[in-house]
Amino acid sequence: MRDKIVFISWASSCIVEACAHKFAAQGANVILNARSTEKLNQLKADLETLYDSKVWVLPFDVRDRETISHSLLELPLEWQNINILINNAGLVIGVDKEYEGNLDEWDVVIDTNIRGLLNLTRLIVPGMVARGDGHIINIGSIAGDAAYPGGSVYCATKAAVKSLSDGLRIDLVDTPLRVTNIKPGMVETNFSVVRYRGDKNVADNFYKGIQPLTGTDIAETVFFAASAPAHVQIAEILLMPTNQATATIAHRNGDL
Repeated sequence: MRDKIVFISWASSCIVEACAHKFAAQGANVILNARSTEKLNQLKADLETLYDSKVWVLPFDVRDRETISHSLLELPLEWQNINILINNAGLVIGVDKEYEGNLDEWDVVIDTNIRGLLNLTRLIVPGMVARGDGHIINIGSIAGDAAYPGGSVYCATKAAVKSLSDGLRIDLVDTPLRVTNIKPGMVETNFSVVRYRGDKNVADNFYKGIQPLTGTDIAETVFFAASAPAHVQIAEILLMPTNQATATIAHRNGDL
């Protein structure tokens, strides 16, 4: 992994912070993207202090295609040959019934989870094809396998991530490029705080009685897929806490 360039979107989430640390620790150089310049610069400082790794920051919203295009064109020459793209940008707002949801919130969710992934894929993958080298790792969700109450729009966006991953894999079948869809179950991140519109108490209760996955667990899985031999394509990984069986079925232990 030494000297490979890894592009990670939405790097202010704990999953991608963990991915950044994992890849930087293995000698990769990392391009970090998020909306918050302050958080990006802090993570950059942490990574460059801890590891023999270079870090470049690109503060933009993945929904903003024009800014993405300009930012990628302005990358220094030594940063342009991206080897691994980790599409992580994603969120959900609210747990409303489909006929009661907030249309403006849905726009944010759909544009981030689908359009954001497509923007980065469309603008970065052609360079990988031209060089004959690349790996696209999309962070999907168990939610993409089946809808659940209060999550139909989010589930639809993650089903789209699966379809887009599968479709891209088909489109790239005659190239050396690989495509992986990582589908986590319950992961304890700031994701649930956003889902419950900032109510941290409700978000914390969501994990009560079960030991959820961590950002580090996801980062280890992402790295596993990325470090497989060149002839091995890890197409899809579904991972959950031991006491979770489906998106809606989990055993909760009162002692936790």
